[in-house]
Parts: sequence; C-alpha cells; structure tokens
Amino acid sequence: MSAQTSIKIFTPKFWNAYELIDSGGGEKMERFGSLTTIRPEPQALWDKVLTEKEWNTIADVRFLQKGSHSGEWISLNKQSNKWQMGYESPQMKLKFNLSLTSFKHVGVFPEQATNWEFIYERIKSLKTTEVPRVLNLFAYTGGASLAAKAAGADITHVDSVKQVISWSRENMESSNLKDIRWVVEDAFKFVKREAKRGKTYHGIMLDPPAYGIGANGERWKLEDHINDMLKEIKSILADEYFVVLNMYSLGMSPLITQNLTNSVFGNCKMQEHGEIYLQSKTEQKLPLGIVSRISNY
Repeated sequence: MSAQTSIKIFTPKFWNAYELIDSGGGEKMERFGSLTTIRPEPQALWDKVLTEKEWNTIADVRFLQKGSHSGEWISLNKQSNKWQMGYESPQMKLKFNLSLTSFKHVGVFPEQATNWEFIYERIKSLKTTEVPRVLNLFAYTGGASLAAKAAGADITHVDSVKQVISWSRENMESSNLKDIRWVVEDAFKFVKREAKRGKTYHGIMLDPPAYGIGANGERWKLEDHINDMLKEIKSILADEYFVVLNMYSLGMSPLITQNLTNSVFGNCKMQEHGEIYLQSKTEQKLPLGIVSRISNY
C-alpha cells in the first residue's frame, strides 16, 4: 500500500514559554521565557508589522552580525546571559538551559517541538518488546533526545562539538531525565562504525547542517553527502523503524527530501513531507525548515 505523500506544513501546538512576536526586514523578534530577542532571519523578506520603535521597546537584546558565522549581542532593555525555559505538552515536560552565543543561537530551536511530539508518539507506537533504541545525529542541545528519552527510549546522542554535548547533558538533568548516551564524533563516521558492528535502531533523527566540520576535521557538505548518509542509515535500521530528516537550508525543498527518502527507503506505511513554520503574533508564517518523517509501521 502506498503512503500519502502530499506536501504539508507543520507548526508546534504546545508552546507557552516561547512566542514569535514579529518578523520582517531580515530579522525576527522572539520571546524565550523571560527574555525577548531580535535575531537575523534571512527568510523574513517582507516588511515588519510592528514599528522599529516597538521592536526596540519590546526586545531585551539584539544580535548584530559581525562576520559570516558570528556576531555580538547588544542590550536594549535588559540582558541575561543564562536562563531557563520550559516546554510542556500532554506528553512531556522538558526544560532547556539557554544562553546568548556568539553565533546567534540561544540553545533551542522552538519550531522543532512539532518533531519532538512526533518522535514521542512513534516510540510509544512501536510494537517491539525490546526497549526502543533511538539515534539522534547532529543532535545539538538535544530537544529530540529529551523527547525520545521521555518516551522511554534508549537514546544515543551524537554531535561533533564537545561543548554542545555538555549543554545537552545539562538539559537532560534539568528535565529530570537520565541515561542518555553521549557521543562526541562526526555523525557520518559514527553511522558507518555502527553498521560494521551490526548495531540497529528503531528510530533515527538527523538535522544536518548545510556545512559542517566533524570532531576530527571531517568535512560535511549537505548536497554532497545527504544521499549517502541516508543509505548508511538504512543499513542500521531495525525491522520496525521510523526516521525524521530535518534540514534548514535555503536550497532545499520538501520535494527534494521526499525524493531522497523514497529513493532510499521506498514506500513506507507512513510518510509526511513538508515545511515547518512558526506563527507570529502579527499573523505571519515564518518558514524554518524542511522535514520528512517516515515510518514502516
């Protein structure tokens, strides 16, 4: 039976601590718990709804880009270099430790909450009598890892940056979770090694960057490596499995990820392909990623 493959749009349903206030002019204004930020957003090509004066009055800090990958935060009203924000839905309660970094991120991608809910539901729906084994690649600060652990999975979290692993561990502890396996390594190299060991996983999540450098200087370029990465992932999937492929890259589209996953995994019982967005208080839909979710059960 062929799965439904229409292109969809997804957005989180359960955020209370986070909100997208406005966007436009290449920027977005967001509230992360107690702090409201202004950050660059290359896809916000339209005009802002609120005035510049309103932005400067509402926001606490603004990120000023200084180079291609770095910049600095300027205080507008108040500044808090470290704070916490919670996520709560009917299925899970998570807590994130946030920080103003020199590369504009604060430690959580709020739009990914829609994937956290999917991951939780898929793990709970597995029919296996084993403890579900789940792998999170390019895992950053671990929202997907926390969701998988909250659902009862044996989760392995892989990222090439040691400091990010430490950050993820703090999020796990703050969320009252434990026993996530941490691996500091290039994701592609790790998957190849797991294949040689005969290790399998019931669920795999990956959120690869457009460009990246592994723990030992390995070079990653999305368009050059994603097809081979998916083929390697297929070799370490259990008989019953799900895969979540998320990408934030201006050159990608849901049709590309649909073709990729169909080519590698074939027709699965469940397929979803589309864009993830956040809805602003000023009624804009800001696109923030491409996602493909597949499952053979």
